Amino acid sequence: MSGTLWIPRFILITLVFISFRVNSQCEFSFTGRNKVFAFNLASSIRNYPHGVLSEDGFYRVEANSTVLWFQLCDVLIFNHDPPRCVGCEDCGGPSHCGTSCSALVSENVRGYDVCTSLGHASSTKVDIIDKEDPGKGVIVKMSGGDRNQNCSLSVSVICQKNKVDGPLTLAKSGTCHYATQLRHPSGCAAAISGHSSGWGWFSTLLIIILCLFGAYLLGGAVYRYFSLGIRGIDVIPNVDYWATVPHSIQSCFGSLFSRFGGSSRGQRTSYSQVNF
Repeated sequence: MSGTLWIPRFILITLVFISFRVNSQCEFSFTGRNKVFAFNLASSIRNYPHGVLSEDGFYRVEANSTVLWFQLCDVLIFNHDPPRCVGCEDCGGPSHCGTSCSALVSENVRGYDVCTSLGHASSTKVDIIDKEDPGKGVIVKMSGGDRNQNCSLSVSVICQKNKVDGPLTLAKSGTCHYATQLRHPSGCAAAISGHSSGWGWFSTLLIIILCLFGAYLLGGAVYRYFSLGIRGIDVIPNVDYWATVPHSIQSCFGSLFSRFGGSSRGQRTSYSQVNF
């Protein structure tokens, strides 16, 4: 009995691991303009508990007798209207077409609908759409195909906070490279945090101290010049004290040097030569 129970557990653990890996591939962060733009396409957001994932199990777009099905961050799931086509070797085969890939395209060739896999969830890569405008969204790329040709799909997930639009367009480049776009709240940065540079709070404190010191010297000099009629270098407040500051600093460093230097010399001379 115990020998038969570990098989379902192993399968469950494997599915959880694959799901975690795919979801982690849909996480992306970009640093620009002293800010960090973080995206998590598969995370739950308001009104969209599955993030950018289609609740139908797939997105569908059609143009010029070409039909594209795709799912982001997961595999395709067809609960209704499954694709009926020949080929489909890298995505479940003709009898279970669309069950083991993330993107599938169907083209009419000589009167037959021929399906080709465009990518798998494991090949998903996420990048920023526009580095000059990181908040615009991200582009999700996946690759696939059979041994005869390499295919790919690029889906631009554009930030739109209130609703979902698309996919409405389908573009093809080369022999087997497709692109479409989707407007979705998941394309908006989930978190934008400041990326500090320089000294931070220490530089601010130093600037405040220098400004207060400058205001003290300027205000004291103006008061002594106009109210007390003092001229020359004596117009500086407490000029006698400031004149002794360099000597005081020199004496402080001298005492520290003599203390640590003397102790090190004392350690070197604490052992005297013994003659036998």
